[in-house]
Amino acid sequence: MSKIRHIVFWILLLSGCVYAADHPRAIVHSEDPEYPDVAKKMGLHGTVKLRIWITPDGTVRRLEYVGGHPLLAESALKAVKNWKYATASQETEMTIEVKF
Repeated sequence: MSKIRHIVFWILLLSGCVYAADHPRAIVHSEDPEYPDVAKKMGLHGTVKLRIWITPDGTVRRLEYVGGHPLLAESALKAVKNWKYATASQETEMTIEVKF
């Protein structure tokens, strides 16, 4: 019986993670990233990919740089750190793209 409870627990836990990934949270407040001077001089444009963890109250708890041009990454991280998302019943992990 204990093994069945253990299996059910993991199924419920994993189904919650899938739900969060399939239903991105709405952005309530966002700030545009500052376009770095060096990137301007180089004519650099692109997209920075970030993984973010959002608390139930909608604040960004953690950020992780996933990809994109390194000269644009710091600016993207600074901006997204201040974004605010809609509230939810649990923490959400999402991957987002910031375009420059």
